[in-house]
Amino acid sequence: MKKRLLGTLTVSEVGMGCMGFSHGYGVPPEESYAVEAIRKAFDFGCTLFDTAETYGREQFYPGHNEELVGKAIAPFRKEAVLATKLHLGSKEERADKSTYQVIREHLEQSMKRLQTDYIDLYYLHRLSEDVPVEEVAKAMARLIQEGLIRGWGLSQVSTETLDRAHRVTPVSAVQNLYNMVERDCEGDIFPYCIRHHIGVVPFSPIASGLLSGKVTSQTKFEGDDVRKFVPQLSQENLTANQPLVDLLAGFAQAKACTPAQIALAWMLYSVLGGGVMLGAIFMATDYATSPTLPVAQLVYGIGCGVLTVVIRYFGIFPEGVTYAILIMNACAWAFDKAFPIRRFGVVKGGAGK
Repeated sequence: MKKRLLGTLTVSEVGMGCMGFSHGYGVPPEESYAVEAIRKAFDFGCTLFDTAETYGREQFYPGHNEELVGKAIAPFRKEAVLATKLHLGSKEERADKSTYQVIREHLEQSMKRLQTDYIDLYYLHRLSEDVPVEEVAKAMARLIQEGLIRGWGLSQVSTETLDRAHRVTPVSAVQNLYNMVERDCEGDIFPYCIRHHIGVVPFSPIASGLLSGKVTSQTKFEGDDVRKFVPQLSQENLTANQPLVDLLAGFAQAKACTPAQIALAWMLYSVLGGGVMLGAIFMATDYATSPTLPVAQLVYGIGCGVLTVVIRYFGIFPEGVTYAILIMNACAWAFDKAFPIRRFGVVKGGAGK
């Protein structure tokens, strides 16, 4: 599997979010199934595994997911990039404890459950009203210096918060909601991260199952299933969004893959994800070896490549670039329908929910 950078951390371009093995998507699978799934993901080239100290509290207990992940990756711990998250409760910042002491206590407990003596990527799961993010950043810097963590990140934050934190201690990654139908990050988070070399780890790439085509208006979410609270998955909105799901299914049928794979491929090859430059190279290579390929495809590829260079290396995010991206994606679709490029394929794994 191809690799990408989260700050200075090298990871597989598709990571594995492990929350669903403990809660969030209906009845969790048996532990043996979860362990086998994580190990098979590693066998297929996945090196980034994501968990959190709170995962599992609803159906088991806090830390359940970390214990499961720790057991699963134990045979290849040194080859994996392990990410976990801490949650600072509103009453934890007491006068007799510094922010560093509180965070270190959380970290030590997580490391024990994960059977490791260091964490590769340590996120603040959600902001705490009682603890300024600058104080968290200072504590993370100390943990990095002590060799207990290799990098740190934030989840579900604004650009303003990210900037405050990054000015104190360089942030390795931001984990925010992003997919085909949730694209707010394109406005400010992505441009900021590109300018400051911060990785982005989009969660819910299949939009909580919407883009898989498997969730319908008849689907019932029970227990602690978080999809009960996702507006897009209400019966009314599922019905309204069906044309979009049908469109995705049409592309999947044409490519002999699943809608979820199309959604993941879109994520990997989007301009802001850095994949369009690869697309330009593939197109140019194919043009050089196949004179029958239309010049329009080559021009499209080079155009996307230039746009990527402008955004990634010069930190410029021109006004209206989103419209340019949409136009080029539409052109790419039209060109591909008329002149399919076999080597420009889709992701073959991670269909999931």
